[in-house]
Amino acid sequence: MEYQDYRFSVAPMMDWTDRHCRVFHRLMSRRARLYTEMLTTGAVIHGDRARLLGFDASEHPVALQLGGSDPRDLATAARIGEDFGYDEINLNVGCPSDRVKDGRFGACLMAEPALVAEGVAAMKRAVRIPVTVKCRIGIDDQDPEVALDTLARGVIAAGADALVVHARKAWLNGLSPKENRDIPPLDYDRVYRLKAALPDVPLIINGGIPSVAAAKQHLLHVDGVMLGRAAYQEPWRLLAVDSELFGETPPQATMKDVLTAMMPYIEAQLAQGTRLHAMTRHFVGAFHGVPGARAFRRHLAENGVRPGAGVNVLRDAIALVDDLALTSMAA
Repeated sequence: MEYQDYRFSVAPMMDWTDRHCRVFHRLMSRRARLYTEMLTTGAVIHGDRARLLGFDASEHPVALQLGGSDPRDLATAARIGEDFGYDEINLNVGCPSDRVKDGRFGACLMAEPALVAEGVAAMKRAVRIPVTVKCRIGIDDQDPEVALDTLARGVIAAGADALVVHARKAWLNGLSPKENRDIPPLDYDRVYRLKAALPDVPLIINGGIPSVAAAKQHLLHVDGVMLGRAAYQEPWRLLAVDSELFGETPPQATMKDVLTAMMPYIEAQLAQGTRLHAMTRHFVGAFHGVPGARAFRRHLAENGVRPGAGVNVLRDAIALVDDLALTSMAA
């Protein structure tokens, strides 16, 4: 992987970063690295692969995030992902949900760094594309100085091409998954110290980063920044990525242009039986703070879920948004 490849990425987020969301995000940035929702190795190996793993060619570069702990299963799932055309395989060592813990994958694996390293080594033997790891700085009562260093050095020695660190602990006992996204304090300095200790290791920071401007500040210390909720809930922020972080012209000037460019994809998906709401649900924050945004959301909510709803519903919703405000927003 080249350093520029992971200078900016959109985080894998369960129930959010599906294939339709990723096409939407790609229309705002040619450069952002996109990630799938986490898929378990069991789902990839035994499930409906076309439904779970299929993606649009426009999404590249796009990474498949796996959840699992058995090295053989990880290797098999990684190989399947490579065959589907993914550009990277990412191992989830950060998700704090109870279901993930019970399945022995996600953040609980911070307590088993040797097993994580074994899984990375198995995937590296199985595929030619980059293999990366996304983790927390620690879990529960672990000392983040020791826990993060141990995991990082183990996976890098096993061949990991890059490390993404969510700069919070995960409390598996006492906090819900939702609470784990906000309550444990952010410790960006811990991630900076890891980068200083491992200068040759590509390191991406994640967690609570609110904007592209904030991302630029982090890039003074690390190699890449991963935005999660800010990118999803206020997707218009992605329009600034290519110009601000790469010095390139963005693919679209305004969010209205983005949604217009999305129309052919939506029409093609509708023709295949996809419901309009499955795609437009990702547009809720598209015009956050712009006059007409509430009317836009209401129109999609009321009409996009109706059986047979077509692209005209989106066109009518867009027409409710103030054009002048969009122009100033883009500037």
